[in-house]
Amino acid sequence: MSKSPNILWPALGGTALVLGAAFGLMNRDYAGDRIEALETRVEAVSAQASSAAEQAEAEAARAAALELQVAEVQAAASVMAKGGSVTAPAPDRDGGYGLGRAAYAEEIAAWDVDVLPDGRGLPEGSGDVWTGEEVFVEQCASCHGDFAEGVDNWPVLAGGFDTLADKDPVKTVGSYWPYLSTVYDYVHRSMPFGGAGTLSADETYAIVAYILYSNDMVEDDFVLSRDTFMDVEMHNAEGFVVDDRPELEYAEWRAEPCMENCKEEVEITMRSVFLVETPPEGGSNSVMNEAAVDGLPSFTSEGPSFIPAAAPTPAAAPAPVATPAAASEDDAMLKQGEKVFRKCAACHAVGEGAKNKVGPQLNGIMGRTMGSVDGFSYSDGFVEANAAGKVWTPEEMAAFLAKPKTYMKGTKMAFAGLRKDEDLAAITAYLQSLAE
Repeated sequence: MSKSPNILWPALGGTALVLGAAFGLMNRDYAGDRIEALETRVEAVSAQASSAAEQAEAEAARAAALELQVAEVQAAASVMAKGGSVTAPAPDRDGGYGLGRAAYAEEIAAWDVDVLPDGRGLPEGSGDVWTGEEVFVEQCASCHGDFAEGVDNWPVLAGGFDTLADKDPVKTVGSYWPYLSTVYDYVHRSMPFGGAGTLSADETYAIVAYILYSNDMVEDDFVLSRDTFMDVEMHNAEGFVVDDRPELEYAEWRAEPCMENCKEEVEITMRSVFLVETPPEGGSNSVMNEAAVDGLPSFTSEGPSFIPAAAPTPAAAPAPVATPAAASEDDAMLKQGEKVFRKCAACHAVGEGAKNKVGPQLNGIMGRTMGSVDGFSYSDGFVEANAAGKVWTPEEMAAFLAKPKTYMKGTKMAFAGLRKDEDLAAITAYLQSLAE
């Protein structure tokens, strides 16, 4: 017997009611979350729109300010085009540009290192000649020589007095520079080579004092400082004038230059008067050029005439090596003297074929009358010693080399002197061993 399905309908109806209620509740929660997300998005879009509006207003204000600046520049250019001066002061501006900050007093003081001719700007400190010699030898001698005589093509810093009117002037701190402030300022800012700005104020004072001493401008006990700076009289202080040629001369000869076919023929009419050579031992020598212009080619628009083949350059003979007559390899004193003589070799020659250089050749100097080497121009002090018949002895030589400028006033020798007794004894023995 089968059962009727009618009895199942009440159960199915209850289940459907429960499922419908659950579905309705689920839909209501989903709708609530959806509405909340949309509200959050609307708020974010509104904030972005507000920020974009503010940024647009700021950009518009900045563009207006830039347009105002452009208008000011154009107005200034228009005034200048109508006869305004490029040296006229800039227009006043209210307020700053809003960049950076004001420099601290300590920063300004660190940057303010220039020195004026009257001594303004000099720092505290001091330096004496003997300290200057030590610092100079350590920091400067590799380029300028132990005695400021210059090495190879590096500048010579001492000597050259009364040569500025010559065809080949020697421009040094002593002969040419008009202001001592320039010497201090340049050394302090730019030296030593490769280590600019590393010298202390005391070291700079000492180096400048030694340079002055090398130029016979101060005594060996001189101390350079703020207080003594203006006591130094520069040799060429009055040697510079204001250049008035643009106003007085240029208009007389200035014209449009000829740029082509200016002359039918061009000839070389002379050679260089002087030739500059660099000896192997350093320094430089300026010698007269004895060559003539005969046989030199001429030049036309069609090209140069016959150019003779260049003669081969003869091989340079090796430099003579000083060989002391009485030197012995076992004689430690002579070896030490030969080593000390390296300080003198830049200016003096010895050995076979020795010739006068910056100083006279020294072969056979012991027993020789002072100031008697042929062909060398001595200072007045040596001329007087020669007239008095003074002779070089080991004692006189040691006294001279200890303090040359004290022993012989006005000597042209820039050497500051040997301070060690053992060096004086060694070089005296070495010089005594050199034959004529």
